[in-house]
Amino acid sequence: MGAMFRSEEMALCQLFIQPEAAYTSVSELGEAGSVQFRDLNPDVNAFQRKFVNEVRRCDEMERKLRYIEAEVNKDGVHVPAVKEPPRAPNPREIIDLEAHLEKTENEILELSHNAVNLKQNYLELTELKHVLEKTEAFFIAQEEIGMDSMTKSLIVDEAGQQAATRGRLGFVAGVVQRERVPAFERMLWRISRGNVFLRRAELDKPLEDPATGNEIYKTVFVAFFQGEQLKSRIKKVCTGFHASLYPCPPSNTERQDMVKGVRTRLEDLNMVLNQTRDHRQRVLASVAKELASWSIMVRKMKAIYHTLNLFNMDVTKKCLIGECWVPTADLPNVQKALADGSNACGSSIPSFLNCIEADEEPPTFNRTNRFTRGFQNLIDSYGVASYRECNPALYTIITFPFLFAVMFGDLGHGFIMALFGGWMVAKEVSLAAKKSNNEIWNIFFAGRYIILLMGCFSMYTGLVYNDIFSKSMNIFGSSWTIPYDNETMKENAALTLDPVDSYINVPYFIGIDPIWQTADNKIIFLNSYKMKLSIIFGVLHMIFGVCMSVVNYNFFKRRYSIVLEFLPQVIFLCLLFLYMVFMMFYKWVAYSTFSEDQAYTQACAPSVLILFINMMLFSSDTPEPGCKEFMFEGQGQIQMAFVLVALCCIPVMLFGKPLYLLAASKRKKNVKPENSNGSVNPGIEMQEQTDITEESIPKPAPKESHDHDEEPFSEVMIHQAIHTIEYVLSTISHTASYLRLWALSLAHAELSEVLWNMVLTFGLKDHNYIGAIKLYVAFCFWALFTLAILVMMEGLSAFLHTLRLHWVEFMSKFYTGLGYIFQPFCFKTILEQDDNKDD
Repeated sequence: MGAMFRSEEMALCQLFIQPEAAYTSVSELGEAGSVQFRDLNPDVNAFQRKFVNEVRRCDEMERKLRYIEAEVNKDGVHVPAVKEPPRAPNPREIIDLEAHLEKTENEILELSHNAVNLKQNYLELTELKHVLEKTEAFFIAQEEIGMDSMTKSLIVDEAGQQAATRGRLGFVAGVVQRERVPAFERMLWRISRGNVFLRRAELDKPLEDPATGNEIYKTVFVAFFQGEQLKSRIKKVCTGFHASLYPCPPSNTERQDMVKGVRTRLEDLNMVLNQTRDHRQRVLASVAKELASWSIMVRKMKAIYHTLNLFNMDVTKKCLIGECWVPTADLPNVQKALADGSNACGSSIPSFLNCIEADEEPPTFNRTNRFTRGFQNLIDSYGVASYRECNPALYTIITFPFLFAVMFGDLGHGFIMALFGGWMVAKEVSLAAKKSNNEIWNIFFAGRYIILLMGCFSMYTGLVYNDIFSKSMNIFGSSWTIPYDNETMKENAALTLDPVDSYINVPYFIGIDPIWQTADNKIIFLNSYKMKLSIIFGVLHMIFGVCMSVVNYNFFKRRYSIVLEFLPQVIFLCLLFLYMVFMMFYKWVAYSTFSEDQAYTQACAPSVLILFINMMLFSSDTPEPGCKEFMFEGQGQIQMAFVLVALCCIPVMLFGKPLYLLAASKRKKNVKPENSNGSVNPGIEMQEQTDITEESIPKPAPKESHDHDEEPFSEVMIHQAIHTIEYVLSTISHTASYLRLWALSLAHAELSEVLWNMVLTFGLKDHNYIGAIKLYVAFCFWALFTLAILVMMEGLSAFLHTLRLHWVEFMSKFYTGLGYIFQPFCFKTILEQDDNKDD
């Protein structure tokens, strides 16, 4: 039962494991997920640890798995999910798995290499076919024009020896990437001084890059020239622009024969490519079935060896020693895991578990379930609780959604929020299996139970406020009647209802009377009502926080703080601010319209705020004739006594604890300390895993992180002065801070009313078919603004303000939050973290 109110009790244990059983034992502990190992080799480099070679083997297997997974994803092969994660492989299976991964990688590498070569050949043949076809079109076009370009010279012989140098033109054909064509043309023009005739034609369909599989667009070109020197230059330019050159016969017959041969080779190569692709698909499909299991097994292996690197070898090199934090409630599970690990490898020597004493503060472990995890995360976001410190998450389950609902009180908006939260809770199994990468959705889903409770509490406060989409419900019948006749009501735009004549002296069954929905002074009435509610809830919330400190003082054996800190604090808070709450209730009960004593009628009701200010300033006001300054006899003397007692509590808070600790430290100097030989239990023997009982577990001494008992008197005095000043000032500022409950509630109600009057009412004015269209459009906009502004934006604002009230106003009274979280060695957590990194 105590685990609900504070963190789990932890034990520091030593593990003595035989080297042959170390792997299987740590594997069983990873499946159990109940131990957090300590590093016993903090000064040893990561590359000098005992199991570094095994970690490297796991890294190499992970690299192979990443390559195989990349190839599987590249081909679009479906990888089925693992229904039940496999256990970590034993050492024999590791060798088989490593060999299998090596064989699979080599096979896929060979298939990929062959596929790239085949695709490269296919690409070259395809380009050659296009070159032959396009050049054929060039020559046919030239013959139709009648240009004998193959027998005429482009260079005119200035010396008149044209006939001697006249001959056939040479040409070069190939393909170049389309985006390089303009620069390619300019370069050919420059190197030939305009003596190259270039023809080009773009390919209609893109080609596939053999290496990457991306689409590439290319252009076929034919460059005509004269002279071997110019031919050499052109080839160098083609090489520089990564243009592919292909042989092209000059005669038409040879070109046609070559095209036929290329097409035949393309058909054969296409068939080979299809067969290679099918074989690759079969190989990858068979690999994909085991890929997820292999990945989990390798990650578990790597985690085991990383954990074994935290162990230390004993002097005889025959035993591995490890230290770990274990929740005392999980010690039987750890013992069973060690026994299973020893039995799995057939070790004749059992593993031992030895609980030892620890000087350092243990980690904080709060056991949660799906419902409480979200609330615990809210607390941990402020700071992880110190070891065995009172856990506020249990009380936050009720106080958080309630304070949220005070600001968000609307039956309609609360129903929408509860509906959304209820849907996420009902579908949580299927929604959790989808593992979305959307960060906003993941935040909503993690807080689904918080959203559900906030919606339900908002529906309740909306019922109390009698507010549903800014409208009131007259369920139980109003307690007010209208004494005026119809003619009087028609003649006057506004009439005042006197409670003597109109109120039946029986309050509305629950919440606010619906008559206030139509009243002109609705805002004034609700302001007063919600402001008082905010102060009442705020003072009660703070008193509860101060009272929670008693639980910590008692548990940590600091009972002197109950007298020297808690009592002065709670007396100070109650005599001033709880007394103000009492005056609110007394005013509601004592003053009435129907009172026979004029001093206790509503006209003579004093202002609680003015009374409180006069109380703090020791001043007074002159009451109206027939009225009294105070609510009851002797109130002035009682208030003066309350203020004086509250002021006397301040020096007790300031000097009480330091002076007590000073006296206690002087007494300790006269007591001789006992000798201790360290953190290990003196004389304790190693115990087999079945022999440990709760009585034999050394319990870490609970100590508060914020305790300054061992510090010098000056330091204690400074800290106490800071705490005292902070507390006295915070009682005022924190009480005022709770007025945000009133402010946000009022703002939410007014925004809701504005949306109704400015948007939806627009569609309710006309009563014909045009009004139906207007109403449809107006409702769409009203629903959109309601969801976007009132539910989401206002809900987020109220959530943040509620979070601040818990973190600052409530938890600061007793919560230190200076602990560190318990992070057990758990395969499930490791796999989830790896999956999140991959996403």
